[in-house]
Amino acid sequence: MAKTISLEFDGYWREVHKGSVPDKSGVYLVYVCEYNQSEGKVTLEKLIYIGEAANARDRIEAHEKWSDWRKYVDKGSQICFSFAPITSPDRERAEAALIYHHKPSCNDEYKDEFPFEDTTVKSSGTCALLAKDITVLKTS
Repeated sequence: MAKTISLEFDGYWREVHKGSVPDKSGVYLVYVCEYNQSEGKVTLEKLIYIGEAANARDRIEAHEKWSDWRKYVDKGSQICFSFAPITSPDRERAEAALIYHHKPSCNDEYKDEFPFEDTTVKSSGTCALLAKDITVLKTS
């Protein structure tokens, strides 16, 4: 059955502040960004990973892909995060739809198939480089 999921993203947290990512269930985005200290703002360069977790803060802090993420960080850049609260089972479905549509370089799962029923994800808030309204059709 087709489903619409709305995600309201908050962020951006630079890697030095990853402990400030909410300790809640949700979907998180991992970016490479540049930080302008004098303006206190980040400029996003690339979306490299989309994940989901029952506790986003714990998942990010102990993530096994940190070394993969670092491969995309050039001098003067760093990793930053955005987060949208959502609970299961929609959390996994939203993550899969976003990965299937965007195909971030550090994601492995869901890049080539979408095993859920047809899904529309409407994203808002701090989620630059992410399509605001996508629809993904079941592939298998």
